[in-house]
Amino acid sequence: MQHFSYESSVKMKEIFYMEPEPFTKYTDKEVLAYALGATLYMPAIKANIAKDIINKKYQELTSLVIDLEDSVADCIVVDAENKLLEHLCTLSEHLEENKISIDELPLIFIRVRDPIQMRRITKLINDYLYILTGFVFPKFNYENGKEFLAILDEINKNNSLLYGMPILESAEIIYKETRMDALLKIKELLDSYKSYILNIRIGATDFSGLFGIRRKVDTTIYDVSVIRDCITDIINLFTRQGDEYVVSGPVWEFFSKDNRILKPTLRVSPFQRRYGSSGLVKRTELINEYLDGLINEVLLDKLNGINGKTIIHPTHIKAVHSLYTITHEEYLDAISIIANREGDAGVLKSMYENKMNEMKPHYYWAKKILLRAKVFGVYNVDQDFTSLLLNQGYDEQILEVK
Repeated sequence: MQHFSYESSVKMKEIFYMEPEPFTKYTDKEVLAYALGATLYMPAIKANIAKDIINKKYQELTSLVIDLEDSVADCIVVDAENKLLEHLCTLSEHLEENKISIDELPLIFIRVRDPIQMRRITKLINDYLYILTGFVFPKFNYENGKEFLAILDEINKNNSLLYGMPILESAEIIYKETRMDALLKIKELLDSYKSYILNIRIGATDFSGLFGIRRKVDTTIYDVSVIRDCITDIINLFTRQGDEYVVSGPVWEFFSKDNRILKPTLRVSPFQRRYGSSGLVKRTELINEYLDGLINEVLLDKLNGINGKTIIHPTHIKAVHSLYTITHEEYLDAISIIANREGDAGVLKSMYENKMNEMKPHYYWAKKILLRAKVFGVYNVDQDFTSLLLNQGYDEQILEVK
């Protein structure tokens, strides 16, 4: 896998100061944790998952969760499990026949319902575990987490490394009176298996459901106070320097058209100034697809130290990935901070001459920027995420943030 590999070599040179590096499930975990980007969920019962992967239907797709939990009705769980087996068998056959290589596969995870199903599933798909990157553990808490991770440990003692991605979404985590105790116990557990934990994910939909809340398309998850409060504590505990995990952003669940109440967050002037009348047309298309709301939320995710996003529609992938690509300014700042950390100067003017870079306080930020740069690349000085959205496959969609 390589982000934006579908672009031509000419386009890549035009857009990137430093092109994204390829990655696979075998890439160093510290780098791989930043590579997932937009992780697309698909119900295991869906008919064409393997076919779509093999045919590269979604060129931008780099990480995928095949879901056996909430998207599968209780009455068809067995059917979904058998369909999962069929998907993996098909992928394996094409790998053995060299019709596709393991390096071309997106990072594939299975979301299981509970430890009982996980144990049953691993026996069912044992011959195909090598295709997977790992498992997603829903409604993760200290008790079921011990079972999930014990099973994962058993698998890893007999196979190549598979990762776990716990989803924090249960009542004891969102309820304020039990939250910190629950999170501290979870962290203690995860610390014991840290080499297996690729991402920690936040289940904002389940959290919201406990309060009968559902955000609108023209708001973000950070506008929901009770969810924002919980996300703050998760970030506080799990992303501290020296003991950090990569925390991924809550799902963006909108893709259809609806009536809006608030104004869209995409300004008119950048479209008109840079692209003329065609830019205004594309701005309208993006607003109709609600991508302005997704972009707003991803920007807030990034601002709060979150990396990656759970998505439920392939049209979201490119917007997320283009936003996680590093700007030329960010890259130069990070390089300067890392290079001068042990030098005489504690603070230096940035190369763009618009800010001060402090070597010690900004070191952790710089380290994360360079890890993201490896997998998402660095824009040229005159490029930004609009450059990646200006693509014939997307009918030259163009985007600008307010």
